[in-house]
Amino acid sequence: MNRIFVFFACLLLSLPVLAQQKPTDLDKSPMDMSYWPDSYPLLKMNGKVKDLPVARIIFSRPQKNNRTIFNGIVKYGEMWRLGANEATEIEFFKNVKIGGKVIPKGRYTLYCIPEADKWTLIISKDNYSWGNYTYDIKKDIVRTTIPVEKISSPIENFTVYFEDAKNGANLIMEWDDVKASLPITIAP
Repeated sequence: MNRIFVFFACLLLSLPVLAQQKPTDLDKSPMDMSYWPDSYPLLKMNGKVKDLPVARIIFSRPQKNNRTIFNGIVKYGEMWRLGANEATEIEFFKNVKIGGKVIPKGRYTLYCIPEADKWTLIISKDNYSWGNYTYDIKKDIVRTTIPVEKISSPIENFTVYFEDAKNGANLIMEWDDVKASLPITIAP
């Protein structure tokens, strides 16, 4: 009986300490998520889909803040985590095809090596990385090169979304005055 009393006494004494803990500050690069099909959670809540989505991407959204982005804070020819903070994660709920290779359903990390006229996108099975500090080339699933284009209206916050395409979807990545598009199809 004394042990139970001591346990509850310790628990009660710790409550003021727990109440004094401060929440974390608001991140300058908030985490966001996009689905293919677009607005999948709303479609699911409204009973308009019964299957799982094809894909979901989780990424952090850094801001331009009057900085030079490409070949500035994001160096050409160097590995980029495709966002900020943790490395960008992409999850496929079905087998897909990217860069001519079938990617089995599962969760992966997405990296980028940007250049002025093209990006090399890397899908890796090295999950749960912060940035690209633990990147391991031996865990690459596929590398594919995609063209980039200049856009006329600069994008302040790094943005990633899926856009329906003729044979699947394009994963669109936009920031500053650059737009890149990764074609994805559902594998047979």
